Amino acid sequence: MCAHILATAAWPYANGPRHIGHVSGFGVPSDVFARYMRMSGNEVLLVSGSDEHGTAIQVKAEAEGLTPQQTADKYHDVIVHDLQGLGLSYDLYTRTTTRNHEAVTQEVFRTLYANGYVIEKTQLGALSPSTGRTLADRYIEGTCPFCKFPRARGDQCDNCGNQLDPTDLINPHSRIDGEVPEFVETTHFFLDLPALAEQLMAWLDSRQDWRPNVLNFSYNFAKELKPRAITRDLDWGIPIPVKGWENEDMKRIYVWFDAVIGYLSASIEWAARTGQPDAWKDWWQDPEARSYYFMGKDNIVFHSVIWPSMLLGLNGEGSRGGTPSHWLGTLDMPTEVVSSEFLTMKGSKVDTSEGVVIYVGDFLREFGPDALRYYIAVAGPENRDTDFTWDEFVRRNNNELANEWGNLVNRSVSMAFKNNGAIPEAHELTADDEALLAASREAFNTVGALLEQCKFRAAITEAMRVAAQANQYISQQEPWKLKDDPIRRDTVLNTALQVVSDANTLLTPFLPHSAQKIFEMLGGTGVWAAQPEIRTVSEGAGEQATSYPVLMGDYAHEQARWESRPIVAGTPLSKPVPLFTKLDEKLADHGPEWAAV
Repeated sequence: MCAHILATAAWPYANGPRHIGHVSGFGVPSDVFARYMRMSGNEVLLVSGSDEHGTAIQVKAEAEGLTPQQTADKYHDVIVHDLQGLGLSYDLYTRTTTRNHEAVTQEVFRTLYANGYVIEKTQLGALSPSTGRTLADRYIEGTCPFCKFPRARGDQCDNCGNQLDPTDLINPHSRIDGEVPEFVETTHFFLDLPALAEQLMAWLDSRQDWRPNVLNFSYNFAKELKPRAITRDLDWGIPIPVKGWENEDMKRIYVWFDAVIGYLSASIEWAARTGQPDAWKDWWQDPEARSYYFMGKDNIVFHSVIWPSMLLGLNGEGSRGGTPSHWLGTLDMPTEVVSSEFLTMKGSKVDTSEGVVIYVGDFLREFGPDALRYYIAVAGPENRDTDFTWDEFVRRNNNELANEWGNLVNRSVSMAFKNNGAIPEAHELTADDEALLAASREAFNTVGALLEQCKFRAAITEAMRVAAQANQYISQQEPWKLKDDPIRRDTVLNTALQVVSDANTLLTPFLPHSAQKIFEMLGGTGVWAAQPEIRTVSEGAGEQATSYPVLMGDYAHEQARWESRPIVAGTPLSKPVPLFTKLDEKLADHGPEWAAV
C-alpha cells in the first residue's frame, strides 16, 4: 500500500566542509531509507538544508574576514557539492537564510506565542569578555553538575542527557577561545516546556518501538523540563515577530529553534518550487503519513523532545490549549527519531574542532561515493560509537566490496558476454539452481523488513549474503568447465545473472552509483537509480532578488523497484567495466597523506 513518507536529515552547519562523521549520522542512513521507500512504491519527501544562523557562522566569518552571509554562501555551496557527489537523493536540500524559512519560522513563533507557550523571562546570559557578543549555550563547556562529565555543553550533557543552562556548569569556559564567560541579566522569549510536559510524556510513552538510545536520552532530558530560551542577543538570525521587538538590532531567534522548523519550511519550499504549493500538506497534515528524522546522537533531544513539544504547542495540545495556525494547520508528530552514535577516529569523535577529521570531499575524490556509503552502512555507528580505521576501511573495500560483490558481477557477466554476448537461456533447473533462486527472491522480504525498521547494517549484511551464496554456487558449478555442455553452462550463467540482478536491486539503496552501472551491464537502458542534481534557484524580485544552489532530483522516473525483476534471455550484455578499485594495503596503516591527523 502506498504511503506518504517524510524523511528528514539533520541540518549541517554551514561553517565549513562536512566530514565523514556528519554524513554517517544524518546523510547516508536517510538516503538509504528514502531510496528503499521509493523503490517500495511509496511517495517519499526527503528534505534538509544548511543551518546558517547562530554563533558558529559568526565565529567562522570573523576568522576568514567575511560577513556571516558570505560565509554561509561559501560553505553552503561546498556542502551542496559534497552531498551531491555522495548521491544523497534529496527532494530538496535548501538553506535557512531564505525568505521562505524566515516566514515559516516567524509563523511558528507567532502561533506558539498566541497559544501561550512562548513566555518572556529575564535570565543570566553569557557574554564573551573580549568581544561583548553572546556565547551560544552549545559553545560553552564545563563539568556536568549531575554526572561530572568534563565536557558537558551549556544546553545539555551528552553523557547523562540532562538539560542544562550555562550557569549550571562547573568551571564554564568558551569552546571557541577558552575564556571564562561573563553572565549578565537579559530579557528573552522562552519556550514554556513545562506547560507541554504532560502531553509530551504521554506521547513519548507511546514510542516504545524507538531505538533504546533515543528513548533513554529523551526520558532523561524530559524528567525535569524547564523553559528554554528561544531568542538570543545576536545580530545574525531571524527577527522576533512580536510587537515592540521587530526592530531590536541585537536580539534574534536562536539557531536551534529555527533549525528544527527547517523540516517544515523545506517541505513548503519544495511544494512551491514544484508548482504544487499545497502538496507539502500530504506529508504534514495526514494522520496516515509517516515521518522519520535522521541525526547523530548529539541532536536527539532536539528532535525527540523540543520539536515534538513545539508541534504540540502549535497544534494547541498543551496544558493551555490553543488554536493551530491558519496557514500551517494541525501538524503530524514524528513517527520515529532515527539516531546514530558517533563515528570516532583513534578513540576520539570525528570532529573538526578537535582536529580529528576526514572531509567528505577529500574522501570522495580519492575513493568515490559507494566505497564510503558501503563502509557507513556495514561498519558505521548505527547502534554504538564506532572507531573508523583505515585498516577496516581497506579490508571492507577489498574483501567485501571488490572481491565478493564486484568479482561476482564481473565473472558472471564476463562469462556470459564471452560465450553468448547476451543473457543466455535457462533450461532445466537443478535443485541447486532452484535453491539459489529461492534464496535470492526471499531476500527481498528479509532485507526489506530490516530497512523498514532502519536496521541498515543487518540489511546490507543480508544483501551481501546473497552475493556470497552466488559466488559459492559459481565455484561449485564451474561453468568455465562446461564447454562440452552448453545447455547446462547457459542455465548456470542465467541463474547467476538472475541473482546478480536481484542482489543489485537489494544493494541499490546502499550503492546507487554502481547499481546503475550493473543495470547497464545487464542490458538495461535509462535511469535505474536516479541521482540528485544541483539546481540554482531564486527568490525575491528586483534588487531584493537572491539566488542560491539547492539539491533536487527527478526520482519518479527511475526504474528501480523493490522486487525480483526477471532477466530476459537474448538481452544484449555490455562488456563489464571495473566497479570497485582494490586499495593499496599500505593505506591500512595511516590512510592517504591528506588524512593524516
